[in-house]
Amino acid sequence: MQDIRYIATAAFGLEAIVAYELKQLGYTEVKVENGRVAFLAGADAAARCNLWLRSADRLLIEVGRFSARSFDELFEGTRALPWQDWLPKNARFPVNGKTIKSQLYSVSDCQAIVKKATVEKLKQSYPQKWFAEDGPLYQLEVSILEDNVSITMDCSGAGLHKRGYRKEQGEAPLKETLAAAMVSLSRWKKDRPLIDPFCGSGTIAIEAAMIACNIAPGLRRSFDAEHWPQFSPRIWSEARQEALDSVKIYNDLGIEGFDIDRSCIKLARSNALRAGIAKQISFRTGAVRELKSPFHYGYLICNPPYGERLLDDKQIKSVYQDLAKAWAQLNTWSAYILTPYQGLEKVMGRKADKRRKLFNGRIPCTFYQFYGPRPEQIKGPFAMQMDQSQKVFTPR
Repeated sequence: MQDIRYIATAAFGLEAIVAYELKQLGYTEVKVENGRVAFLAGADAAARCNLWLRSADRLLIEVGRFSARSFDELFEGTRALPWQDWLPKNARFPVNGKTIKSQLYSVSDCQAIVKKATVEKLKQSYPQKWFAEDGPLYQLEVSILEDNVSITMDCSGAGLHKRGYRKEQGEAPLKETLAAAMVSLSRWKKDRPLIDPFCGSGTIAIEAAMIACNIAPGLRRSFDAEHWPQFSPRIWSEARQEALDSVKIYNDLGIEGFDIDRSCIKLARSNALRAGIAKQISFRTGAVRELKSPFHYGYLICNPPYGERLLDDKQIKSVYQDLAKAWAQLNTWSAYILTPYQGLEKVMGRKADKRRKLFNGRIPCTFYQFYGPRPEQIKGPFAMQMDQSQKVFTPR
């Protein structure tokens, strides 16, 4: 099989993180676009990328792209694509669609035309007039932007944020993909303590522990493309074995999650247990104003409550004031805070060193990055050399 054009979709603001993850996997020829990262790779990338991408939403395969300004052009362009190379005669292939700034503005009509054109092409390859569609699922999507058509197949199935460990969730869950991206953007390493003072269902702490232990986020789930005849079972078994062999478990990582709600802490512990890293994280009930740590040069990474999770602006401000006071006591720590609250810098008492626009679901947010001082000296692979009043953190 020739190289396949893959597309890793990403939430706004996370495209560069996804591109970095792809390069870490060895795929160097990547093209960053709005909401997606395109790259060419062999069949094994379907398994490796679905297993390893932490911040991408989905992995797609682009069957083709062309220009269309009329329904006839859309039909002919779709029919010209090599569907016989991808869809078996019993394939299930529903069609989703979206169109932006295009002359072909009716999404339902575009979906119907792509479906009909695909069937017509399959009739040329399979001597039958009717297709049962009782086989493997190939979810198609026709995407039209300014009359440029891209038709893709989703080889992930459920979104990549569904790792399999979060069977239950709190009132306002943070997606696993966004939590992993927050940890990556902070550049946290396992030789530093990390605290999420509003841990909720534990997602940030769990994603950090999985990164530290090099656990592939998709290791505990399945993907639609596993059932496609184009990808042999060997590809998936080898990719999973590679992921298993890459795991490096470290106990006592110095990752802690706090929440004022006892039910959230119970939920976070259950999620960590399902993720296989329960021993790597300490979850405790407590208010943010009570936050303390014996360690220095750590990281606060959090998504504080807001909007539907609180009643009014007064409560929101009070929570952030408590966070600011707690951080002031941890005077060597860095803080990374995702929030739509525009008064954060004023409450924290300083400008952020860096800001990044992100979306938490449909809520526009800013990822504020407040850098703490650097450790004076690093000694050994993990330990930090500090004065005697500062406690050394060493993961084991």
